[in-house]
Amino acid sequence: MGKRKINPIDEDKIAQNPGLLPYAHSVGGAIIKPLDKGKTTGIAMSAMYQQTEKQLVDIKEQVEYLLQKAQEVHNRIEISEKIYKADCGFKPIPGQNYFLYEKESDESWVLSMIGQDEWGKSCPYNFVAEVKLLADHTWEIKSQTL
Repeated sequence: MGKRKINPIDEDKIAQNPGLLPYAHSVGGAIIKPLDKGKTTGIAMSAMYQQTEKQLVDIKEQVEYLLQKAQEVHNRIEISEKIYKADCGFKPIPGQNYFLYEKESDESWVLSMIGQDEWGKSCPYNFVAEVKLLADHTWEIKSQTL
């Protein structure tokens, strides 16, 4: 048998598993710096707060939109109730605009085909709303006094 080669480097200075070391094991190895866990956590927390704040703003906008739509439905209900209680000398036709007025004398309602600026010198009633009868016999509010 041949001569056994002897490694001239001291065995205490050789890593058995160099890939498992937490630092570079050779001159050409990549620089490995330990993580600053506090900084890493801070960056992650900041990103989390930024993302959740965005989601909360989105939810707030959706809630405001839904509240606005609910208020519009409530307004339609109020106007529709007034219209169906109003004096009306004609049969409303879907797709046409009409005008709801309030009589000052007895606070009753009048549905008219005459707009508030079409009365001539003065309108005998207080304008409440311009409405349009829809095909499903609900009323769309075109304009109204507040």
